[in-house]
Amino acid sequence: MRFLRSLLASLLLFPVLALAQQMPTPPALAAKSWLLIESGSGQVLAAQAPDERLEPASLTKLMTAYLTFAAIKQGTIKLDQTVPVSEKAWKAPGSRMFIQVNTQVKVEDLIKGMIVQSGNDACVALAEVIAGGEENFAQMMNREAQRLGMKASSFRNASGLPDPQHYTTARDLATLAGALIRDFPEEYSKYYSLKEFRYNNITQPNRNRLLFLDPTVDGVKTGFTDAAGYCLISSAKRGPRRLLSVVLGAASDGVRAQESLKLLNYGFQFYDAVQLYAKDQPVSNLKVWKGGSSTVKAGFQGDFILAVPKGFAPRLQTELVSQQPLMAPVSAGQTIATLKVSLDGKPYGEYPVVALEAVPVAGAIGRAIDSVRLWFK
Repeated sequence: MRFLRSLLASLLLFPVLALAQQMPTPPALAAKSWLLIESGSGQVLAAQAPDERLEPASLTKLMTAYLTFAAIKQGTIKLDQTVPVSEKAWKAPGSRMFIQVNTQVKVEDLIKGMIVQSGNDACVALAEVIAGGEENFAQMMNREAQRLGMKASSFRNASGLPDPQHYTTARDLATLAGALIRDFPEEYSKYYSLKEFRYNNITQPNRNRLLFLDPTVDGVKTGFTDAAGYCLISSAKRGPRRLLSVVLGAASDGVRAQESLKLLNYGFQFYDAVQLYAKDQPVSNLKVWKGGSSTVKAGFQGDFILAVPKGFAPRLQTELVSQQPLMAPVSAGQTIATLKVSLDGKPYGEYPVVALEAVPVAGAIGRAIDSVRLWFK
């Protein structure tokens, strides 16, 4: 009897062990913290201390860029608008694009100086024109961080200069970089792949070495301070897949590039991309109570691409779990369900599913009818 129990336990455990043995082993990197995600789903493929609080250095400029692009989209500023250079911007320490005090600089030049040349002076000038000052801009940065779900970040300036209350994590930085690419794809494509920028008769190369080493890499940003070490967020697109890597605290410029490329190559080499759903493709029509419509289309606002170890794609299973009862009003983009993904019957990930359309509140009669129905549900 004891033998039969042991045999049964072994048989039950075998699929788990087999799956574990076939899963690829992430590389070990020479850095303090790192993270690799599949951009289409936010799925984590490899990580080391992704939630450790660290100094972001110039990776901060991703948030400054995000708010700048948002301000342009909202009409607060314009690309061809000229900005007066204050003494504070002119005197900004660290890396600079070399703008001159009491001159006028176009917003687009400041954007290029911030992204390509990592100009701290450009960041201060943009913060001043958008928010009236860097302190006000830092408050905007923190509000936006909370909205994006960056729960472990705090910003005190627009450029990433050291401050005890200026910190983030690899996970939060991946969230920020992914949001920038998703929300401002044209701006990302236009500026983050630039290999050099010339301003004030000074040409400076992009500090992201991967732009020169791998043609599939199209961004995003480097960072360095003595405390932070050498940092790099990089993104590469090969075929339909985009991977995003964050490497923090490397020992040198060369090491951060080498380790980032190692991480990207691991993700592309050992995982296949499986597109489960296209952008705005309904996963299901979910019941809505007390609404102007009785159902709402649920799906993803972008192509939902999942990374799966090579050869494992046929073994995926999905289950949609809706949040019922779902009451109107429902806004487009509101999370209304969860897609649970399993591999060989074992949990592989859970992903939020959103409403693809809005459903307003029904009239008084419709609400009354559904109230009665809910009593008997």
